Amino acid sequence: MDGNGRWAKKRLLPRVAGHRKGVETVRAVIRASIERGIEYLTLFAFSSENWRRPADEVNILMELFLRALEQEVAKLHQNGIRLRVVGDVSRFDAVIRERIAAGEHLTAGNKRLTLTIAANYGGRWDIAQAARRYYTLHRDALEPDAPLDPEAIAPFLAMAYAPEPDLFIRTGGEQRISNFLLWQLAYTELYFTDLLWPDFDAAALDAAIASFRGRERRFGRTSEQVQETAAGGTRR
Repeated sequence: MDGNGRWAKKRLLPRVAGHRKGVETVRAVIRASIERGIEYLTLFAFSSENWRRPADEVNILMELFLRALEQEVAKLHQNGIRLRVVGDVSRFDAVIRERIAAGEHLTAGNKRLTLTIAANYGGRWDIAQAARRYYTLHRDALEPDAPLDPEAIAPFLAMAYAPEPDLFIRTGGEQRISNFLLWQLAYTELYFTDLLWPDFDAAALDAAIASFRGRERRFGRTSEQVQETAAGGTRR
């Protein structure tokens, strides 16, 4: 969700105004996702690198995060949305950690949409913590020279509860994934838009989905194999 600060700057507003507008966009995108039958929506809210930003801005972001947890979780629950937060939350204040835990517990049984917020998250951190958890569990059974199947790591990733993403959307004109879901995006379709996040709306989401639908997803196979599989009515 990139471009909050630039959106505010273009309007001669403080950066916090852009972040507040960005929260409104989150609400709109959640609503649009539900209307379109999307079952998993993951938002990169705060990366592990964002701590490098000016301290005042980081403090504002933490305040907005806390306020959103306080004000939005009940609404998510009322609308059948499950909340998950992934990332190294240990660096957050205790009150934020408590709100995260409470929100995840309250919404745990909801199935209409799983909303994941990536907060203090980094893809490299995710892979490293998954490998560490795997090693801790299996250290006594590991052979020194035995190859490690990548699929063995997958259950220990932060988003092991969700399917790998079909579509990655980045707003703001940058064309990189910036340490987001490095493992999970291996075969995800990438979509970049110059729209700043506060300007991203249902129509913009539809444009991204239309782009996705026009692509052929081969997963290492040839076009002919994909077409044969489609004709046979089977999936990968």
